[in-house]
Amino acid sequence: MCGICGVINFNNNPVEESMLRIMMASMKHRGPDDEGVLIEGFTGLGFVRLSILDLTDAGHQPMISGDGRYVIVYNGEIFNYIELRDDLIKRGYQFRTRTDTEVLLAAYTEWGVQCLERLNGMWAFVIYDKVARTCFASRDRYGIKPLYYVLEENRVIFSSEISALLHVLKCKPGINEEAVFDYLVFNRTDHNENTFYSGIRKLPHGCNAIITAQGLTISRWYRLKDHLDESKAFTGPEEFLSLMTDSVGLRLRSDVPLGVCLSGGLDSSGIVSLLTGCFGLSEINTFSAIYEKGQKGDESEFIKEYQGIVRNMRFTTPDARSLYEDLEDFVRIHTEPVPDTGVYAQYKVMQLAGKHAVVTLDGQGADEIMAGYHYFFGVYFQELARRARLVKLASEVLHYLSKHNSLYGLETMAYFMLPEALKTRTRVYEKGYLRDDFLMRNRHKSILSRDLYASHSLSDSLIDHFEYKLEHLLKWEDLNSMRFSVEARVPYLDHRLVERTLSSSSEMIINKGMTKSIMRECMKGIIPEKIRMRKDKIGFGTPQDEWFRSPQLDKIVTDVISPGSHITRKYIKPEVASVIFNRYRKGNLSMTKEIWKWISLEMWHRMINS
Repeated sequence: MCGICGVINFNNNPVEESMLRIMMASMKHRGPDDEGVLIEGFTGLGFVRLSILDLTDAGHQPMISGDGRYVIVYNGEIFNYIELRDDLIKRGYQFRTRTDTEVLLAAYTEWGVQCLERLNGMWAFVIYDKVARTCFASRDRYGIKPLYYVLEENRVIFSSEISALLHVLKCKPGINEEAVFDYLVFNRTDHNENTFYSGIRKLPHGCNAIITAQGLTISRWYRLKDHLDESKAFTGPEEFLSLMTDSVGLRLRSDVPLGVCLSGGLDSSGIVSLLTGCFGLSEINTFSAIYEKGQKGDESEFIKEYQGIVRNMRFTTPDARSLYEDLEDFVRIHTEPVPDTGVYAQYKVMQLAGKHAVVTLDGQGADEIMAGYHYFFGVYFQELARRARLVKLASEVLHYLSKHNSLYGLETMAYFMLPEALKTRTRVYEKGYLRDDFLMRNRHKSILSRDLYASHSLSDSLIDHFEYKLEHLLKWEDLNSMRFSVEARVPYLDHRLVERTLSSSSEMIINKGMTKSIMRECMKGIIPEKIRMRKDKIGFGTPQDEWFRSPQLDKIVTDVISPGSHITRKYIKPEVASVIFNRYRKGNLSMTKEIWKWISLEMWHRMINS
């Protein structure tokens, strides 16, 4: 895991090394172990290394291919590199390192762009072709690893982090108001190639780019929907378990200490149980955020099911004071607004992990392949209604009501069946605090009602989540982990597991009022029963209600919503926000998510204007 950057000038002017060095220095946390630069004519590549495989100097980048033609800078891991290496040796290739980087470079030399289909991993890389004088950039299937770029009149600048680009741009980028609108109204970010900055974009997941003296051309190399087929569907839970175990095993390949971020839910617990049971790794480190008993987000009751099984369980307890003290660094690292304090809890878990491990295995992606979010019940109910499976619908609704004691699934079913315009209007009305001029400029531009909330079946909705929702979670995990020089690996996003799960029937995903049905079945006797049948766990929860009533954060909120702040001048009505916050202070209203979004947005504004 590393940080990459580069400059390609279209006017054939030489690249300034100082520019690369500035970007590299801003990302040194991504690669504290080594760094390198290559400049050839109008192309410059920069790299900072976090050593994971082959810890010797042999893993130095930029790395040049054996025939001297290609140069690569690469961020990520190819987990099946050993199998690819063996194949390439049979084809006559010789290797001087034990790195996956050299294997990736040889694979590109042998198969060209078609090598991507053979890769099982996460990546963002750029390969410079010295003969053709072009650059080839690629990003993994689901966007696990980031790659941002700015296309200017005479050049392209790219980097693993937005912050590196901000350090070298000639002009300060403007604010993308459409991104701010989707953030405030829908709590969504990263659903397309745009960022919160005008002109700074990301290479979309599953896409390649060719950069020549004439400019940049992007093409799609992987589309999830094209890889789904009934013939790939699991025939039973044991097949899911076998493939999941293989995915975890591949992601154990490392020359540095590993750990697991253990949240107490089904997903991370499944990983820990496989590691301790199938792989005999009871010495593995686990890292968890816990709170006082009874506080929202406290999962210690479930996490401690592993006491006596896992020997190195480590804990952190984020609180209002730590958030206050970390706020500046947290905002600076993320470089864009974040809509939930759970991302901060993950930041603290990664801070803890960085003291004991260099690689973590995490449960990210399981909710997207197995409908882990509560509103997926509404999508499934809608699917059954549209297919006129009324008996099945009635059965599922009754199971849902008895197990969850909630009407949320039915409410979301009704919401998903609304016309597109009404979906946006409903979300806007719920807020109440948005400035009229801001709404008028942006309310008809959002794509979310059409692309994320218009699915007619559970399968389509899961696919749409991979296209438009998953990536913000992956971005936050990348930034949080790399801030503390940790590589985060996500076994549930092995493309074989994703494709086979999403090719399976809806009944294997949701059944009898429970999500993740196929995994719950295959984990019988493997994970503690108390965790296997949980119905109430989603993500990193925090006791944020208590946090924002603390003196330190109360003062910040009061300052943020005062007339004259950045966000009250542009996006929210200070008088309405003040009423909301006063009602919240008195315990008459639960609006912590909105309050946090105000803080994050205002702190971001201050950062980019400082």
